[in-house]
Amino acid sequence: MKVLAHAKAVLPDRVVDDALVVTEGGLITHVGEARPGAVPAEAVDLRGALLLPGLVDTHSDGLETELRPRPSAEFEVGFAVSSFEGRVRAAGITTVFHGVAFESHNRKGRTVDRARRIDAALRERSASGHALVDHRVLYRLDARDPEGLAALESCLSGTPVPPPLVSFEDHTPGQGQYRDSAVYRRWLEGTEGISPEEAQRRVETLVAERDTRIGHREVALGRLAELAARGRARLLAHDPVTADEIDAAVANGVAVAEFPTTPEAARAARERGLRVVAGAPNVLRGGSHSGNVSAAELVAAGLVDGLSSDYLPSTPLAAALRLASLGIVPLPRAVALVTSGPASVAGLADRGALVAGQRGDLAVVTVERGWPTVRTTVTAGDSALLAGVGQ
Repeated sequence: MKVLAHAKAVLPDRVVDDALVVTEGGLITHVGEARPGAVPAEAVDLRGALLLPGLVDTHSDGLETELRPRPSAEFEVGFAVSSFEGRVRAAGITTVFHGVAFESHNRKGRTVDRARRIDAALRERSASGHALVDHRVLYRLDARDPEGLAALESCLSGTPVPPPLVSFEDHTPGQGQYRDSAVYRRWLEGTEGISPEEAQRRVETLVAERDTRIGHREVALGRLAELAARGRARLLAHDPVTADEIDAAVANGVAVAEFPTTPEAARAARERGLRVVAGAPNVLRGGSHSGNVSAAELVAAGLVDGLSSDYLPSTPLAAALRLASLGIVPLPRAVALVTSGPASVAGLADRGALVAGQRGDLAVVTVERGWPTVRTTVTAGDSALLAGVGQ
C-alpha cells in the first residue's frame, strides 16, 4: 500500500488542494481530502506538490535517438530500451507507445529488419517483469513500402485487446507534413549542410523514386482496413491535410487523426467522430516547425483529445502546464490532454485519471518559474518489481 497526503491532486473535473490518495495492489483505492485525523502515520507528505495520473504518450520517437544518437553510433536495442525508459519515467510518463517505423532506405537509418528487432526487444522488456514503464508500440507504416507492410502483418498476430496502434504514413515531399516541399528542402540544407541546389535535386530524386510505388498506397490502406475490421489494429491517419482525406480515412476504418496539419482536417476529424492527437513540442514552441497549424489553437478550439511527445519525452507535461497557465484550458482539462485523453486515443480505459479503480500510475510534480520537475513517478508494477529485487 502507498499513501500520499497533502497533495494538490488534479482530478478529471476539479483540483483538490489538500488531497489524500491511496494505492494498493497496483490500483488507486481512495481519492479524497486529507481531513485532520484521517491521514495515516505512514503517509508520505507531498507538501502541496501536484499529484497527477501517470502520463500516457501515444507517439514517441525518442527510442530511435537513444538507439542511434549519432549517425555512426548505434547501440544494442535491448540497452536502448532499458536506457530510454529511465528518460520516459523521469518525464512522468508511465505508458509509452514507441514509434517503430516499418520502412526501408530511410534517411534516419530505418529498415524493416530494425523495426522487427525493436518490436522484439520491447516485447521482451515488457515480459521481463523489470520494465519501469508500460512499453507499447505504435506501428508506423510507410504507405509506399511493400516490404514494410508484409513485416508489419507478421508482427500483428492474434487479436489483442485493445488492438495495437498502427499509423498510416506518407512522408513524400509535397504532401502531409511536408506539403510545401520547400520545408523539406530547407530541412536537408540545415541538417546535412548542403546547398539549396543539391537539396532540391535530392527532393526531386526522392519524389521520383517514391512515385514509382504510389500505387501501393491503396493496397496498404485496403489491407490495414481489413486488419482494423477484424480487430487486429486501431488505425491512425498521420498528418492529414484536408476534409477529403479524413473522409477517406473514415471509410477505411481509421479511428484517430494524428497530427492534422490544418484546422480543416482537425475540424473534419472531430465532426466525423475521430480522436485527434497533436504534438506537445508544437505547443511549447508556439507553432509547428514545419509551418503547419498551431496545436495550441486546435486545443483552444476544442479539437484535440491528446498531446504526444513526438520526439521529446519531456514536452507533454510542460505543454499541459503551459496551456493551463496561459488560460487556454483549465488545469484538469490540460492534464487530461496528456493522461486520460491519450488513454482514450489508445483504447485504454484502465488508466489516466485519479479515480478509484484506475491503475496506480502517478506522477508527483513541482513547478518552478513555470517549468515542471517530476519528483517521483509511481507505476502499477512498482510493488511487484521491488518484490523481485535481489531474487
